[in-house]
Amino acid sequence: MPRKFGISSRIAAGVLAVAVLGSLHLTAADAVTGPASRAKASYEALNKYFDAGQQGLLLEEYPNTQTNPYSYVWPYSQAAIAAENLAGVPGAGQTASEEADRRIAAYEPYWNAGTTPTGYDSYVRPPLGQGGDKFYDDNEWIGLNLVQHYKRTGDRAALARAREIFALVVHGWDTDPSHPCAGGVYWTQAPWSQDRNTVSNGPGAELGAHLYLLTRDKSYLTWAKRMYEWAQTCMLAPNGLYWDHIELAGTVEKTQWSYNQGVMLGAGVLLFKATGDGQYLRDAKSVANASLAFYGAEDRLWKQPTRFNSIYFKNLLILDSVAPDQRYKKTMQAYADRAWTEARDPATNLYHFAEGPVQLLEQAGITQIQALLSWPRSDYSLLA
Repeated sequence: MPRKFGISSRIAAGVLAVAVLGSLHLTAADAVTGPASRAKASYEALNKYFDAGQQGLLLEEYPNTQTNPYSYVWPYSQAAIAAENLAGVPGAGQTASEEADRRIAAYEPYWNAGTTPTGYDSYVRPPLGQGGDKFYDDNEWIGLNLVQHYKRTGDRAALARAREIFALVVHGWDTDPSHPCAGGVYWTQAPWSQDRNTVSNGPGAELGAHLYLLTRDKSYLTWAKRMYEWAQTCMLAPNGLYWDHIELAGTVEKTQWSYNQGVMLGAGVLLFKATGDGQYLRDAKSVANASLAFYGAEDRLWKQPTRFNSIYFKNLLILDSVAPDQRYKKTMQAYADRAWTEARDPATNLYHFAEGPVQLLEQAGITQIQALLSWPRSDYSLLA
């Protein structure tokens, strides 16, 4: 029987969804100016237009042109993180907290308890769907979501599930010494890819460091440092930013996505907190400086997917929690303001960052950003 997390097992999803929408008291005609109000309006639109009508699940896009009736777990996880970020806004109240619980409960249709190690499939499992291959980064995002949820609520079941996820991540480590840049966590268990990615190692290092800080189990720190050092050795480019992945043939895919920079600078901060070694913090500051310069040129930040920028900005705030720098939140605010003005449809509060249907990933990403703009710096240490 699927395990639930804390209070979420007692929530009636449909009733709560109505309560959430009713509590916001926002319409497209409202004059919404503050980041908390913008975040609530964006999340209300997410709930309204992406609701899949089953167990709290969501659509991949709106309008949905996909064959699948539900989203993959990666987009769903970003909506759940948006709800968790909203629950952490000062004064958000019980309704926002229960909505975050509801979103975590709806991870369960993706959970595959029949594999060793256990973990989340990429798509909902029978009877709702056919399941899918496990992606290590998908599971890491969920693990980080659960850590942040645990920090806010003390829900020990969420922490236990995060520990299960980390066992899966460790299982994904490349153990063949003949491979170029041997080591590193693979991106997926799918047979069609044997890439090892910055985004399967950076958030893995973050999750391991968080678990060490919460439990003081040294095995988590050992693995976090190992994942971090692999990316430092194999993915760090001469310009101070991180490439995307390396194939088994040794070919490096050199695109420099914003979320790769975010997870690595975030991992550096957490390893600094875990070890006291100032080199990790210097690394994080170096990536922050290099990325702000890089994405600040030629409108590159705006050209990055919002789903990646949300992860990048969150990790800049994690850095800001130990090494304050007004540039981080200022850049984030400018991006959110531009998205509100240029990408949002004021009739629906849906965001059109590209042609075609609105993607759940993008709606969730901008909601995450807006919610975190309402957090005080004193709470940034609660982020994961």
